[in-house]
Formats: sequence, structure tokens, C-alpha cells
Amino acid sequence: MLNIPSLQASVSPEEWQLRCDLAVCYRLVALYGWSDLVFTHISAKLPESVSGVGEHHFLINPYGLMFDEITASSLIKVDMQCNQLHESPFPVNPAGFVIHSAVHEARPEAGCVLHTHTRAGVAVSAQKGGVLPISQQSTFVLGSLAYHAYEGVAFRDAEKPRLQADLGAANFLMLRNHGLLTVGKTIADAFLSMYTFENTCRIQIDAQAGGELIDVNPQIVSGVAQAMRVQTGGLGGAFAWPALLRKVQRELPGWNT
Repeated sequence: MLNIPSLQASVSPEEWQLRCDLAVCYRLVALYGWSDLVFTHISAKLPESVSGVGEHHFLINPYGLMFDEITASSLIKVDMQCNQLHESPFPVNPAGFVIHSAVHEARPEAGCVLHTHTRAGVAVSAQKGGVLPISQQSTFVLGSLAYHAYEGVAFRDAEKPRLQADLGAANFLMLRNHGLLTVGKTIADAFLSMYTFENTCRIQIDAQAGGELIDVNPQIVSGVAQAMRVQTGGLGGAFAWPALLRKVQRELPGWNT
């Protein structure tokens, strides 16, 4: 067991709540089998009321911890250059923050960026056709999907402008030959988007192992993005989040320490 002192008394209530939500998100990623040992990241942006006007501070995982070990107090606060802003017994991985910092820089409204290397996600990212319109889940993704070509392991700042241009205003980004990324105004939104993205890819791989595929009517696909905005403001992560909190509390308690 890791003995990490609690930060609850030394941070603001707003920061502590964000830390708790992000720790839950990491543990959910572990529970759903989306983690890649210690090699992906979820970042959450602190509000200016905490970081300071004009400042951009983020929470990210301590490098070397499995996702099911992460707690609210173990998360590390960094700036846009991934400099640690408080003492921690753990390091951060600056190379792992390159993609996240690029997204946060281009999308200031992004409260959370979630990136995975799942088997199904990487498999579909390697397919020339990308996400196919063959399931209800895929219609939600296709309503706000972008692609970014593979340029090798993403640790070079020179890649950032191209990634930002490819992402644009999309909330789902398929990193070719690499994996999946979602952008959310909140941690809950980013998680639910990834849940939908991951299931879209799993369904596609399963369906391709069977018979001839049936595409969803293009008019339905084109109307989904507008329907999502009108009905829920997105995929409605906030509706599922309380139940997800209960799931983590049952199966991986200790996140809020």
C-alpha cells in the first residue's frame, strides 16, 4: 500500500473536488480495462479561481503508478510546460503531456483530456476507413470526429501545431496507429465520450468478423451532432457520473484520500 499524505487540508475545496473526480476517472479507466500499464494520461484543467487569472495549471497522474492506485492526493499539479508546482515523491512524464498540452492550448474550454491505447482503439486507428457508420454508438462519435496522422512517439513540441489543426473543434480524436482521445468540458463528459468511442471501436472490430455490414443512413449521422447539442449539451456525462462514482466506491475504494 502506498502511504501518500492527504492534501485535502492544503488545497482549496474546488481543487480537492477536481482531484477526487480525476482520481475516480483514472480508476474507472482501470476498471474498464482501458489502461496501458502506466503509459497513458488523463489531464484536468484547474479553474482560474484556483490557478490564478491568466494561469493554466493542470492535474495529471504521477508517473509510475498504476491507474487503480491513483488517489486525489497523489495527482500532481503542473503548468503548461509540465513543471511540477508542488512537492511529490513521484515524477511526472513531460513527454506524456505533449499531446495534452497541445489540446489544452488549442481548446481553452477543455476541462479534461483523456487518451487511451486500447486494443480496439488502436486496431480501428490502423484501419484506412477509420470509424465506420455501423452502430448507434458510431453516430455519436462521427458527429464530432477528427483524425491525426502518426508521427512517431508523441514527445516533440513540433508536432503540436499539426495536432491542433487536425483536432479543430472536434471532441473525438483518432490518433492514427496510436489510439483514442476525447475532449470534455468536464471530467465526466470526457469519460462518457471515451466510453462511447471505445465501444464504437469494439463493436466495429466484432462486426467486421461477421457478415456484410449495414451502414447507418448518412442523414441520421449528420443529424446526431445537432440532436446531442439540443438534448444534452453533449453526451451527458453528468447523468452517468453519480452511478460511476458508486461503482468505483464499491469496487476500488480509497480514491478520495
